[in-house]
Amino acid sequence: MADIMLQLGAYPFGIDTAAYQQLSRATRYNWAAQQRVGNHDALQFTGYGEDIITLTGRIYPGWRGGVNQISDMRDQAAEGKPMLLVDGNGYVHGRWVMLSIEEQDDTFARAGVPRRQQFTLQMRFYDDGPQVQN
Repeated sequence: MADIMLQLGAYPFGIDTAAYQQLSRATRYNWAAQQRVGNHDALQFTGYGEDIITLTGRIYPGWRGGVNQISDMRDQAAEGKPMLLVDGNGYVHGRWVMLSIEEQDDTFARAGVPRRQQFTLQMRFYDDGPQVQN
C-alpha cells in the first residue's frame, strides 16, 4: 500500500484509497464577557471550543481502491464511536468523530458506475483519549 497521509480509526487516507487534496482546520476558543460600566467588556478564557477538520478529495474507483470507499467511510461513521486520528508521520492527534460526509459522482461508466468521486468529510475533536501522552 502507498504511504498513508492520515488514518482515522481503521480508514486510511492515501493514494490507494481516498486521497484528499485539501485539509482545513478551524479551532475555536471560548471567552466569557463581563460587562463593565463605561469600559470595554472584561474577557476571561473559559476553555477550548470545537476543533473541526474538513478533508476534501477525489477518488478514481477504476484506478485504485474501488467504488465502495465512501460507503466504507459512512459505515465507520455509523458506528458512532470516537476514532484515533494519526497522521502519516505517526503523530497521534487524539480521538475524533465524523460529523458529515458529502459525495459527488461524475464521469460515469456503464450501469452508472462513477469514474470519479469527490468527497468532503468533516470531523470534530472528541478528546485526547487514554492512548495519548502529553
